[in-house]
Amino acid sequence: MNATRSTVLITLTGHDRPGVTSRLFAALTGHDLSVLDIEQVVIRGRLVLGVLCASASAPDLTAIHRKVSALAADLGLDAEITAGSPDMPRRRGRLHVSLLGSPLSPGAVTAIAGRIAAHGANIDRITRLAQHPVTCIEMEVSGAEPATLRSELSREAAQQQVDVAVQQGGLRRRAMRLIVMDVDSTLIQDEVIDLLAARAGCAAEVAKVTEATMRGELDFAASLRERVALLAGLDEDVLSDVRRQLRLTPGARTLIRTLKRLGYRCGIVSGGFTQIIDPMAAELGIDYVAANMLDIASGKLTGRLSGHVIDRPGKADALRRFAERAGVPLSQAVAVGDGANDLDMIALAGLGVAFNAKPVVRDAADTALSLPYLDTVLYLLGLSSEEVEAGDDPESGPAGS
Repeated sequence: MNATRSTVLITLTGHDRPGVTSRLFAALTGHDLSVLDIEQVVIRGRLVLGVLCASASAPDLTAIHRKVSALAADLGLDAEITAGSPDMPRRRGRLHVSLLGSPLSPGAVTAIAGRIAAHGANIDRITRLAQHPVTCIEMEVSGAEPATLRSELSREAAQQQVDVAVQQGGLRRRAMRLIVMDVDSTLIQDEVIDLLAARAGCAAEVAKVTEATMRGELDFAASLRERVALLAGLDEDVLSDVRRQLRLTPGARTLIRTLKRLGYRCGIVSGGFTQIIDPMAAELGIDYVAANMLDIASGKLTGRLSGHVIDRPGKADALRRFAERAGVPLSQAVAVGDGANDLDMIALAGLGVAFNAKPVVRDAADTALSLPYLDTVLYLLGLSSEEVEAGDDPESGPAGS
């Protein structure tokens, strides 16, 4: 009967070596035990192995202690055996809390863990997803209300100058199948229209309007037309020069390559221009593209746009189209952006990520990243740097697109 069930917790610590787990369970064979839980961590060759077992009747602790102690002595490990009452069920409301820093200081971990405890929640498990150049640890937390904890941890993270993400546990995160990204200052480090403006001799004027627009102070469509008008007369050949000048954000190729291997569809939406973005998208293997088109006549920019403007509502519409074409519900889409015109797209996606974003976007997104590496998005999806690197190993199998 469960009412009389007792538990035995066995912990082995010391230098790791092959065969520890199999030998421990061989020592437990023959006792009236059932395995409830196993946890194992190896850090720099140091092993911590915990095994929780249950028994319907009182176990022979003396015999178990003798066998486990003898095994530990033979392996050069320390052993601890603790008997207890029936194990308590894990509390409901499991969350993933990802903590990222470069570097990640003990003080930041203390502050975030303290906030979780003050919230009345418990950290059930901690794992490391990445170590260099970004350290990312993931905590499995139970007993917390997601929205409140996210708000509290975001404020603490800002003070500690680290990034934190709070997501629901379970299947939801593993079900993501589409990622849609902004381009300027997200997929690439540049603002395309600023590069064009530098060639047209109106860089300062255009940059001022661009910054105000990204902060949400100006209507994007009207401001874009105003900035494009300043480019009138620019030679069409400049577009090729600017295209060659673009700098991908560090980690962009890794992010796209890894997600394509996992079967994701990848899309980009941009207030920039198809004449510059389309070749880059093709080279990266991007599946879907939505951007504005510059009007060109007699080899010169006319200062006008052709077709509909991809503005804030336009980006959200593009996300809907991409999801429909991919056969993916919006709840399984990730949207990444940095400016006010990304807000609708970020709100629509199952996971909205603000990447080095303006405050209005950081406040609205599900999570915010301030580190200059786009592939940190992978850690929010539960992937580790070791898994990513293994996928890049030629011996691991075909690389895919």
